[in-house]
Amino acid sequence: MNILSDYISHDFEPLQSNDEVAVAQDFFIDVNFSHFPVMENGIFVGSVAAEDVDGFDFSKNLSDYKYTFDTFFTRTNSVLLDVLDDFAKHETNIIPVLDENNNYVGYYELEDVIKQFNETPFFKELGGIIIVEKGINEYSFSQIAQIVEGNNGKLLGAFISNADDQKVQVTVKLGEGGVNDIIQTFRRYEYEVLSEHQEDEHLKTLKDRSDYLDKYLNI
Repeated sequence: MNILSDYISHDFEPLQSNDEVAVAQDFFIDVNFSHFPVMENGIFVGSVAAEDVDGFDFSKNLSDYKYTFDTFFTRTNSVLLDVLDDFAKHETNIIPVLDENNNYVGYYELEDVIKQFNETPFFKELGGIIIVEKGINEYSFSQIAQIVEGNNGKLLGAFISNADDQKVQVTVKLGEGGVNDIIQTFRRYEYEVLSEHQEDEHLKTLKDRSDYLDKYLNI
């Protein structure tokens, strides 16, 4: 079950390509969206940007400016990190959602998705953070999980936080427990332990790296 899909919003109906530009200009005065979906004959044709609308001739229709529309979207079955990546990649605070048949079903707002992200165990549960590094062809997530759980630890999450042609860094979130034993085991398996933080410091860093989100939450 995709819990994220519960956050698909229908608060505002999409704009229509035959709407006058003035309609879109008035719409963006009332909301803080960076973009908004546009439909044409029941088909999603892209999103118009608020900053673009400001420069359009108010007496024309949106269809006259279709060439400016952004065509990004996500799917109803997209997972949380994919949707966050879409927000970052397209520098937007709204993402249209299409089903597997390309039917428009609503949109995600950045604020709602961030709230969901902050509710994940990786951020919410108490524990420790360590960053380990190993050769790109030598590490495995199954081995990382085995090291943690073999020392009676609880693995709350792990992701690749840096990588190049030679090495990969993995950030690991651990439940409360014997972090020192886990660190020593990583070293025995020839992982280099780059840092060993309690949660607050490193999670703050991760959140700070998402500052681009705040820009769009405070338009």
